Amino acid sequence: MIIDFHCHAGRGDGLTGPPFTDAPLGTYFRRARAAGIDRTVAVPCFHSDYNQANEELAGIVARNPKRLIGFAFVHAKRDAGRIREMVRRAVRQWGFRGIKVHGTDAMPTREVCDAARENRVPILLDVVGRPYVLHMLAPQYPDVPIVVAHMGSFWDDWRAQQQMVDILVRYPNVYSDTSGVRRFDYLVEAVRKAGAGKLLLGTDGPWLHPGLELEKIRLLRLPPEQEAKILGGNAARLMRLGAKTKLSSPSRVLTLRTDARPALRTTLTGTTG
Repeated sequence: MIIDFHCHAGRGDGLTGPPFTDAPLGTYFRRARAAGIDRTVAVPCFHSDYNQANEELAGIVARNPKRLIGFAFVHAKRDAGRIREMVRRAVRQWGFRGIKVHGTDAMPTREVCDAARENRVPILLDVVGRPYVLHMLAPQYPDVPIVVAHMGSFWDDWRAQQQMVDILVRYPNVYSDTSGVRRFDYLVEAVRKAGAGKLLLGTDGPWLHPGLELEKIRLLRLPPEQEAKILGGNAARLMRLGAKTKLSSPSRVLTLRTDARPALRTTLTGTTG
């Protein structure tokens, strides 16, 4: 099964660029189907009210249950004090399988990480070129999988992506998706140093072409078992697909097993999803 771990769906209310305005899935679905992508992780656009955005996404997922997997978007500062309930509702009521946090809003707090731990779901985190925050997050929550979008920088910051390679090696619970990574040799280096178990296919749809993003993984020319991990095996494991999401107590520790060892899109605000 091929799983796209990073796509957007629904409407934003900022109207300042694509990630803040609208993410229609019609063309994306056609392209993803043609590329052979079976399932897609969907997150909302940027929004001033993520409760509203998550509820809209729940409706989109409910209309496409065989293709879409929802992640709840939270603003670590603005939603402070209600994040636990937002995530619990998304997981219990809508069957969501993860949390999305964007560094343009705010970096994850203990409240966000505790919610991920309690619900046994991964965090998809865009560090917007600041991968050093993972040195604080990862060791504090070794039982919470953190998947970093774009290998640390959608905007092709080679310093951030180089740091991400080393961070993938260092922390067993840190992973990266491959969406929008144009410096191909960093993908090569990440697999060589950290192993195929640390990367997940992502497309940053619907704005990037899923077939193009998928082809980057094919071009790594990996053995079939390693390619299968990146294309879907790692995502299925982190999201525990096939298992009912069961809430644990906040103190419970989940032991992770790991082998650890875009056409360019421009927005008026200089951020991406």
